[in-house]
Amino acid sequence: MIEQNIGNEILQLKKEKDVAILAHYYVDGEVQEIADYVGDSYYLAEKATRITQENILFCGVAFMGESAKILNPQKKVYMADDSADCPMAHMADIEKIREVRREYNDVAVVCYVNSTTEIKAESDVCVTSSNALKIVRALPNKYIYLIPDYNLAHYISKQVPEKKFIFNDGFCHVHKSIHGTDIRMAKQIHPAALVLAHPECTEDVLELADFIGSTSQIIDFVKQSNCSAFIICTEIGVFFELMQRNPAKKFYSVGHQQFCPNMKKVRIEKVLNKLKIDNCETSSQS
Repeated sequence: MIEQNIGNEILQLKKEKDVAILAHYYVDGEVQEIADYVGDSYYLAEKATRITQENILFCGVAFMGESAKILNPQKKVYMADDSADCPMAHMADIEKIREVRREYNDVAVVCYVNSTTEIKAESDVCVTSSNALKIVRALPNKYIYLIPDYNLAHYISKQVPEKKFIFNDGFCHVHKSIHGTDIRMAKQIHPAALVLAHPECTEDVLELADFIGSTSQIIDFVKQSNCSAFIICTEIGVFFELMQRNPAKKFYSVGHQQFCPNMKKVRIEKVLNKLKIDNCETSSQS
């Protein structure tokens, strides 16, 4: 729970300065609690286009703030922690993209939203983990270069065998650190629990999963499921939302690896400090 004085000060400052706070499911639970909107990358990017406030304070990593700014050039977007970044967002090489285009005439460069603005600018279409399959399936191109994440691309390729995939070697270190052996051990301890995995996980994990989906899809699945116990194969920050929505259900991790240090840089104190700084203007100045 948020310390009352901090919470009250944040509420007052965001009202005075006409700020909307957007938070990703992977940041600290206290930050999610104080945010105006909480969601995955797609939801937050979409929500950023609809808010009425002039300023956005983004509680997540750099590419998320960049996405919000691209979609809202007229608004001011601030990051709660300016150093919070996603390593995978940088794991595609612009020269490699251009090389692939030269080698394959009928190729679509499909960019995962978890990428930098520079990489997005070299791509044909941007997707999320929840809509990647639908978009790739609808593309007319024979060849697909889905960047930067190898595991997501491999997962999609299995479901679209009529297309030829060129794979990039990017990865999410959190999801890659989860292994099939971890799942088997967790299932021994919690045999009745369903295994829910993010498509950024490796193939050996996905083969053992009862459900594969984006963070939001995992949350929706739990809500609709009659099962009362779940082994969650994604970043541990999502447990806050899962428990908020499903207090009678049980959630288990597969190990300490489910931790993103960049997401966890975003603390409630940093949200407050960012709201206090001079360049986060009041509504009368913006």
